[in-house]
Amino acid sequence: MPRHLENQVVLVTGAARRIGRAIALRAAAEGAQVAIHYHHSEADARQTADECGAKLFQADLTQVSEIQRLYREIESAYGRLDCLVNNAARYQQMNVLEVTEDDWDSIHDINLKAVFFSCQSAAKLMLKGTGGHIVNISSLGGIRPWTGHVPYCASKAGVIHMTRALAKALAPKISVNTVAPGVIHFGPDMPPKIQHLVSVTPMKRPGTGEEIADAVTHFLTATKFITGQLLSVDGGLSQRA
Repeated sequence: MPRHLENQVVLVTGAARRIGRAIALRAAAEGAQVAIHYHHSEADARQTADECGAKLFQADLTQVSEIQRLYREIESAYGRLDCLVNNAARYQQMNVLEVTEDDWDSIHDINLKAVFFSCQSAAKLMLKGTGGHIVNISSLGGIRPWTGHVPYCASKAGVIHMTRALAKALAPKISVNTVAPGVIHFGPDMPPKIQHLVSVTPMKRPGTGEEIADAVTHFLTATKFITGQLLSVDGGLSQRA
């Protein structure tokens, strides 16, 4: 079978576990040279990297200087970058009346600020060559309002609209798209809140990391004429009345 990312250099942020790990494994299976980014989860990241035959890169993406260092290391290691998947994010439930400035910043620094500056650094590297593909992982929470997750929803809505703006700003050499996961469940135990969301999902099940990886791979391998697009992978939940 053809390997659609053969010899492409693909950076996946937050690739140690869960969705990021699934995306990294799929990129490697498609023939990519995968760069695995992590912040704290070194043991998990190393396991993912070993399975992908990938190189490992550590950085705190809430710090712009760390992002810039990460991309210097990517250029030093590979000489180029073809694809970026911005997956690293923070998800936290908060009472809207108790949200502090630190709470707000902790969400937005990684979910929105880091995504922008990662795109910026990636674009500078990609434009030294023939361009590339960027996929930002957003969320169903950026499409539908969740009362217990106001800062998170705001950050992910920002990712969606920023993706559209970047698609225009970085054309014609770089495509920028976003994948919005719905209920993606890992592990054997399913909390009541997740059970409820699954019950109202038209497909009546949670999604998998592999299904998100399918959507990401579509954008990474598609023509650059597809840009500025949002693909919801949510079993139809975003269409529920």
